[in-house]
Amino acid sequence: MQNRVVKIIMNGVTGRMGRTQHLARSIVAIRREGGIPLPNGETLWPEPILVGRNERRLRSLAEEHRITLWTTDLKGALSDPDAEIYFDAQATSERASAVKAALAAGKHVYCEKPIAEDLQTAKELAELADRSGLKNGVVQDKLFLPGLRKLKALVENGFFGRILSVRGEFGYWVFEGDWQEAQRPSWNYRAEDGGGIMADMFCHWRYVLDEIFGPVRSVMALGATHIPRRVDEIGKTYAATADDAAYAIFELDGGIIAQLNSSWCVRVYRDELLALQVDGTLGSAIAGLHSCKVQHRVNTPRPVWNPDLPEAYNFFDDWQEVPDNNQFDNGFKVQWELFLRHVVNDTPFKFTLREGAKGVQLAEAGLESWRERRWVQLPEI
Repeated sequence: MQNRVVKIIMNGVTGRMGRTQHLARSIVAIRREGGIPLPNGETLWPEPILVGRNERRLRSLAEEHRITLWTTDLKGALSDPDAEIYFDAQATSERASAVKAALAAGKHVYCEKPIAEDLQTAKELAELADRSGLKNGVVQDKLFLPGLRKLKALVENGFFGRILSVRGEFGYWVFEGDWQEAQRPSWNYRAEDGGGIMADMFCHWRYVLDEIFGPVRSVMALGATHIPRRVDEIGKTYAATADDAAYAIFELDGGIIAQLNSSWCVRVYRDELLALQVDGTLGSAIAGLHSCKVQHRVNTPRPVWNPDLPEAYNFFDDWQEVPDNNQFDNGFKVQWELFLRHVVNDTPFKFTLREGAKGVQLAEAGLESWRERRWVQLPEI
């Protein structure tokens, strides 16, 4: 059987996430494996059209991955009748207008998060997509990480009994850019350019909490700009106007309380960059990006508080690793395959732009909570 070619306009792939996770580790990886087998015996073959503003970087990226189609003309790419999908990994401030143009051009849309800078625009995009009848989706990559897939399986199999709480730590030290180059782009630390860790990470926490534990109903959050001045990519010092850390409590359905700290100003002392501890009446788990450790009620030690003596008990010994009984591929690639099958075969895909709007809602509510020093409720979208 012949290939079923799907042309994908990929905008913003010269950036860090677009280049690495979406192009190299997803679309190029799928092509390297020979495409995606379809039920009718055909092979789905993704054909990317790289779009960006820097011609030199585009040409270099295309040559690196042996891609023949690239352009700096987004309007021209959207006018290609053979291009079926528009993907957006630009800076958040540029996303909404491009997604609207893609929907108007009759393209299915898949994009990074946040899908917009504010909730009103995010809901507008979701409503436009719904009215268009076009397929649409938002990247929710952390749900496909091995550690969180194991954690979700524990929830679904009743391991925890009644879940009481979720505690999370995420982040690492992002260098200021003076004596060592920063690992993240400078716009992330400028509010006027759409930066801020709350706007970034609360979109992730919304789908993680909603999909694994239960819908988020309210939030109380405090943000901070711990490092007020940083150095950008060309060595220029700039004022950091966006939050670089966020500390939040979320109320979920079922009385579950989640506490999540997100920070670019923390030095890591944990197994992985993400650590989620879930405690329930029957057991507990600690999940990271890849690993997941559990402790059942029968393995729970009986600590005794004695501040006068050094702790001799090794609490780590009572935790067991959940085995890798399944093979776990790159999370971005797995979701790309799901979306491509959704477009071609109409297979289910629940991570729509409306789900993306929920992430923007939580980020906006967190910022409101920080600004007004109060709990903020989340109405249905």
